[in-house]
Amino acid sequence: MIIQESGLIENEKRFNYPSMAWIGNENHLLADAGEMRKCLMALDEPLFAVCENERLKFTNRGELAPSNGKPANLSGWLPPIEISSMGDPSFQREYGVKASYYAGGMANAISSEEMVTALAKEKLMGSFGSGGLSLDRLKQAIATIKAEVPNGPFIFNLLHNPFEPEIEERTVELFLEHGVRVVEAAAYLRLTPALVQYRAKGLSSGASGEIAVKKHIIAKVSRREVAMLFLNPAPERILGELAEAGKISREQAELASKVPMADDITVEADSGGHTDNQPLISLLPSIIALRDRTQQENRFETPVRIGAAGGISTPESALAAFMMGAAYVVTGSVNQACVESGACEHTRKILAEADMADVSMAPSADMFEMGARVQVLKKGSLFPMRAQKLFDVYTTYEAVEEIPAAIKDELEGRVFMRTFDQVWNYTREFFAQRNPELLRKAEQNPKKKMALIFRWYLGLSSRWSRDGVEGRQIDYQIWCGPSMGAFNEWARGTYLEDYRNRNAADIAWHLLRGSAYSYRVQSLKLQGVQVPAEIESYRPEQ
Repeated sequence: MIIQESGLIENEKRFNYPSMAWIGNENHLLADAGEMRKCLMALDEPLFAVCENERLKFTNRGELAPSNGKPANLSGWLPPIEISSMGDPSFQREYGVKASYYAGGMANAISSEEMVTALAKEKLMGSFGSGGLSLDRLKQAIATIKAEVPNGPFIFNLLHNPFEPEIEERTVELFLEHGVRVVEAAAYLRLTPALVQYRAKGLSSGASGEIAVKKHIIAKVSRREVAMLFLNPAPERILGELAEAGKISREQAELASKVPMADDITVEADSGGHTDNQPLISLLPSIIALRDRTQQENRFETPVRIGAAGGISTPESALAAFMMGAAYVVTGSVNQACVESGACEHTRKILAEADMADVSMAPSADMFEMGARVQVLKKGSLFPMRAQKLFDVYTTYEAVEEIPAAIKDELEGRVFMRTFDQVWNYTREFFAQRNPELLRKAEQNPKKKMALIFRWYLGLSSRWSRDGVEGRQIDYQIWCGPSMGAFNEWARGTYLEDYRNRNAADIAWHLLRGSAYSYRVQSLKLQGVQVPAEIESYRPEQ
């Protein structure tokens, strides 16, 4: 074995190539840990692990040659590796990016225009956080991003809105009107006419009869039944209704029946925000196997690519996803602490201090009545506890008038800092403009009215975190998964420990370079080379 402390090799038969030798200048052989790390980091050069005088040394120089009966001195060898080789190269060709990576969407423009354009200028993709924004604000974001990076790459997040489908329809119309080429479809439980319309409107027949796809969908899923929706073509019923209404052509309806609903499916494991808390190590292989089976049945010209999200925050986690077959990886929580994030400085600071256990599940604003939950940061915030209190009250009583006086006083005085009547006035004014039909239903249904009053707090709490509203820090709703703590631990002791030094593109390249570095380390280990512990892990350096 190779003894870690001394680098000595006791069992040459196991570790040495029996018929190959390293040929080169012995002065180029390096035993110092720092120099060995540099050899590993030289990704574009081969690496030779050589046993010299019973000591393990690395070099990027020299060549392999037959040993011709002489004692073999080669313990391990690695070819050059390119970052672009991690994942599926067709993902990079399709979207014009340099790596199989993108930064996922975070609602309320937390994944901001600045973040998306900063990544695009590095030929990496980011998804603008459209959820929760007005159409005017979204239109402004499209104009800003297209002005900065007219040719992309960029994505716009599209959140399923089961309670306000007209908002989703108008969002899709806006994307079509302004030529948004790629959307990230998130939180979908079923396919909607608006999403199917977006997909079909981008289809046409090529000169050779092939189907040209100009509107791309990257679907975020965490369940097999939802993945099936995107692995198959759009339902004929919805296509027929859209064609009948003149929203798509008959030809587009026909073409849409021959392609899957999504070009890519991002398998979202335990993550910040909406999550089923599923482990990536189980979920990703399951969805890949499901894709393989549906591809055998459908024989699509281009199979759906399967990517990985949730927990991707260190080089090792990115490498694990690639090695499980992910076509690309997606980051989320780690980007929220970056300087380009739409979150306020207070939020970015406490995110950079979080540990893996500093997260909790809480009721969500958008699907409150359904009992849906989101993963949030509990460090420095009472939001998870207060949100749960609201849900408990909602499930216990049928109207705000039934709530006992003591509970009502607590909610009005400590949580809302307003009376129920004041909150209802704000809510009524908001929905009178946004969704008059929902307001009409709430005025006729006391339970629905109570839900909207409670959603006022749940909805604004994430905006307070984004905007840095003073006096409300204890109520900030900060979407966050345990990956944030893993990143902070990895960054500790480096320049990235300070959140003010975190840039989304810089972090992306560190994670990608680090995954290639970690791949080299593990490849040497599989050849029997015990890499010194002090250089096993990639460390970010400026």
